[in-house]
Amino acid sequence: MDIWETMYRKASAQYHPEEVTPFISAHHVVSALESENGEIYVGFCIESCCGVMDLCAERVAALNMYVNSGQTVIKRILTFREKAPDGGESGMPCGACREFLMQLSLKNRDTEIMVDYASRTTVTLKELMPNWWGMKRYEEADSLPSSL
Repeated sequence: MDIWETMYRKASAQYHPEEVTPFISAHHVVSALESENGEIYVGFCIESCCGVMDLCAERVAALNMYVNSGQTVIKRILTFREKAPDGGESGMPCGACREFLMQLSLKNRDTEIMVDYASRTTVTLKELMPNWWGMKRYEEADSLPSSL
């Protein structure tokens, strides 16, 4: 079993779409990520009518990683609904998630994002954000966080 299958299985365990209340739904998008030290963290999407508290599965997985280990670097990430990513835009993180991952660590530019599970096709975050606005801030920082 390769790392992608391990991640897929762990994320699949979180996939059980539910209406938490008439206003909040959860578990309809799931994600698994591999941290820099090889640990796997999972997350699921949670959405509400107000929108302010909405969190995508990728951000929940990344927050689980940070809260539980203090890590900020993500080697790989896999996100899906009822089936594994199957090409095109399938499995692509939204703009807010892309932005959060870049801000979490500059090393996340190299995060592999699964776009086609069957062929194991991936893209990197830097391919999706080639001219990211925050690079100048990282370059100008007097002291970079140790996770960079």
